[in-house]
Amino acid sequence: MHILYSGRVQGVGFRYQTKQLSMGFEVTGTVRNLPDGRVELVAEGEEAELNAFRGAVRDGGLQALIRGEEVKWLGSSGEFRGFEIVP
Repeated sequence: MHILYSGRVQGVGFRYQTKQLSMGFEVTGTVRNLPDGRVELVAEGEEAELNAFRGAVRDGGLQALIRGEEVKWLGSSGEFRGFEIVP
């Protein structure tokens, strides 16, 4: 799952809270700030788990910060070993 979040998503703890939320789900991936002000989230796991994680990001106090959410479903690469904040 690849998501681009827009809105007031940088400088507000969005990446940290997303990483914390990931611990409650069986997902791997990354979250990072993009130069254009958006946040990119890439996650792998079972579809139901990914959907639950996506919902938790929206419902975990971040909904008010999110103005847009572009979601793409891609094949798993298996490259991730955990869930990390990356530069």
